[in-house]
Amino acid sequence: MIQKANKPFGEIIESSLAHFTAQTWKWDDFPAYGSLVSIEQNSQTSIGVVYDVSTGSIDPSRSPFAYQKTEQELKKEQPQIFEFLKTTFKSVPLGIIEHERCHYMAPAHPAKIHAFVSPANPTISYQFLAQPLWVHRLFSLSGIVANVDELLLAILENLKKNDRFDSKHLHAFMQTYSLLTGNDYRRIKLFLGRAGAHLSQ
Repeated sequence: MIQKANKPFGEIIESSLAHFTAQTWKWDDFPAYGSLVSIEQNSQTSIGVVYDVSTGSIDPSRSPFAYQKTEQELKKEQPQIFEFLKTTFKSVPLGIIEHERCHYMAPAHPAKIHAFVSPANPTISYQFLAQPLWVHRLFSLSGIVANVDELLLAILENLKKNDRFDSKHLHAFMQTYSLLTGNDYRRIKLFLGRAGAHLSQ
């Protein structure tokens, strides 16, 4: 049984069928690169993967200034400066979960503006990523994601941190990856070398 998502930490501020941007409610509470996020809408749960995170001023006329002080010192001496910071992150939708089944496809509608975004809990992440069908979906979005291989490595690393990835999963993943890269030997060898270094640590 697929569990519900974790507590929301942000909301959608820009949305399309291909990607969405969300702003976190706290500037220093944001998802990791390559992590999965979920959006509950009606009877569906949309699953996206984070491919970009940025922090800056909430006011275009004000920019952060280098004070040569630690964060703790600034919070004590000038706590107001943190009120002008915001963090946004961008995600591409990998698919949806409906009636406890995973569908690796583009959503029928963009995520609604102001819809809440939650970090996908480990169970949802594992169940969605257990089948390598999501890899094909991510490759189809390579025009949006600047470096697909880098994002794939981050996803694998996040799976490993949650003890949700083993040699069986890696083998199935690499079979799909090989097909999608046209059996590009050089690219596959370089990717395996980096993936192996990540997963063996």
